[in-house]
This record gives sequence, structure tokens and C-alpha cells, in this order.
Amino acid sequence: MTILVDGELVLYGFVGENYWGDGFTAGDVIDALAELGRDADITARINSGGGYTDDGIAIYNSLLAHKGKVSIVIDAMAASSASIIAMAGDSISMRAGSMMMIHDPAGSTWGNAEKHEKSLEQLNKLAGLMAEIYSEQSGEDVASIREDMKAELWMSGEEAVERGFATDAVDAKSSKVTAFDFRQYAHAPQKLVAMAKNQNWSFKPKAKKVASAAKNQPKHKEKSTMKVKPGTGEPATEQTTAATVSSDDVKARIKAITGDDAAQGFDGLAKHLAFDTDMPADEAIMALKAAALDAPAPAGEEPADPKGYQARRSAAADLAQPGGGAPAPKKATATIDMASIYGARVAKKEV
Repeated sequence: MTILVDGELVLYGFVGENYWGDGFTAGDVIDALAELGRDADITARINSGGGYTDDGIAIYNSLLAHKGKVSIVIDAMAASSASIIAMAGDSISMRAGSMMMIHDPAGSTWGNAEKHEKSLEQLNKLAGLMAEIYSEQSGEDVASIREDMKAELWMSGEEAVERGFATDAVDAKSSKVTAFDFRQYAHAPQKLVAMAKNQNWSFKPKAKKVASAAKNQPKHKEKSTMKVKPGTGEPATEQTTAATVSSDDVKARIKAITGDDAAQGFDGLAKHLAFDTDMPADEAIMALKAAALDAPAPAGEEPADPKGYQARRSAAADLAQPGGGAPAPKKATATIDMASIYGARVAKKEV
């Protein structure tokens, strides 16, 4: 996506890579800054409901390191990780009708109690680091900001200026609020919740959009690397294209995953694999079966074949990772918005 428009950075939409491609990433911002030059004074306009924490912090640090003056303008919304980006401005202007929101980061954990405890520790540490960024700009105490983050704080332009989160509120016509599922936030203003409902701003993937995106892809792009046929796990020919995905393909894949016997008792995980990853159906089903092996046995019962049981668990462990067998990352990636959107699907309890 092109974010450099008439010499300004236009940071509209989701923060980070996402299913629909509507938004911007840290890489997009780095490229735009390189094109403008390190010494150039820049204006970054924000209208975003948030997104991934890592991208937000990376963009914040990129703008902070820029040698030229950085002017941040909140056109309509700077929520969640987008509010972190705003803190990098030498000036932070809130346009008429604009809002800013800060809250705690959220994440989803799949695993035993120890893994949930580690996630809790990581999220609290990340929240503390975010509070320090807000404190650096506002001058407020970190502890008090943490309390506001836990409660989820929404600020108008005047309120943001009063508390030091913005430098001025300008009386100018603002852009429309960015499309975002504000229903996912705990204390979003009712106006935004109603707008999201009326406009059907939902993060549930739509087959029509997938089919449309596939239609715009070239049908015969030669590749030198081995490909895998979507949904089959079978190798394709060496010179082929990324297969065109139709709405029927998408529906069939989702049905195959969520309707398989292995999904029983693991509805949240099945929906996550079906909707939030592009894992082929057979690999997703194997991941569900691997999850079943990790499920605790009823009290007083032991596997009939303990050694074989453990071997099966070990053999299938990597298949439980999104992406079909890729090694687990060294550390978990914390997210703000998407995790709060999808966390209920994956984990029985939120962290």
C-alpha cells in the first residue's frame, strides 16, 4: 500500500499486516521515510483503530529517530497501537471530532497453565513499556497511566491536550472515522459501536473479498520454487502459478476444518485455524488432532500405551503451529487489537 501522498505519510487503517491488506506496516513507513530523506520535515496523518503492537512500536521508534521535524495530525482516530505512533511527534494535533484511545495490550495463549503465566508476565511487561512511552510525552506518572490503560481511556482532542497526550486541538474539518470493528473494545463510545454495527465493520473474513483479490492476481506467473496446492498438501508442478482461490474453495476449506471430528471439543482452535491462517485443511486437521493428544486424560485414567502416546505427541507437536510445521518463534508476538478480536476464539480464558 502507498502511504506517501503529496509528501505526507498517510497512516490510515490497520497497523501491520492483515488479511485484507487495508492498512500500513513498519516496513511501509521505513520506505517512505527513506524516500523523503532523513533531514526532511514530515507530516504524518493518522486515522487508525490500532493493530499489532510490534508494528506500532517500530513505527514510533522510526519516527522518533528521524532527524527532521515530525508533525503528527490525528485526522479522526488514533486508538491502541496507533496512539503509540502518535507519541513520536514533535507536535501532535487533534483535528475537530478526533479521538485518542489507550489501553492494555492483549494476546492469546494456547497451552498449559505455565504458558499462560508466561504470557501474563510478557503482557504486563509490554504494558509497562507502553506506559513509559505515554509518560515521556504527557509527563504523567507511569503508574497512573497504567491504571488508565487497564480501564481503557478514550480522549477527545481537548482532553488529550489537557493531559499532555497531544499538543493542540485544531478547528478543522476531520476525515471520516476509519473502518474498524470498535465493538471489540470494552469501553468504546456508543457512537463508534453503532457505526461499526451499521457499516458491518467486522474482522470475519468474507469469501467474496478473497475471491475478488484472487481475481486480480496474474494467473500464470512462473515460479522456480516448489509450490503446494492449497488445501491438499500435494506438490504442484515446478513451473506454475499461485492457484486462483475462489469463494467455493474458501468455503470448502473452512467446512473441512470446522466440520471434522477432530474439531469436536476444540471449536475455538478450529475456527482460528480456519479463519485466521492459510494452513491447508489436512494440516489444520492434523494440528487439531495434535491438540487432542495434549488434552489431559480424565482423572484416574492413563493412556493404554504411554510410550506410544508420548511418541505421537512429540511427532505431531510442530503441526500445531500456524503455517503447517514451521518451528515455534523464540518469543511470543504480542498484539493489541487483533488478539482481542480473535483471542476469544483460541483460548478458553483471556489473559
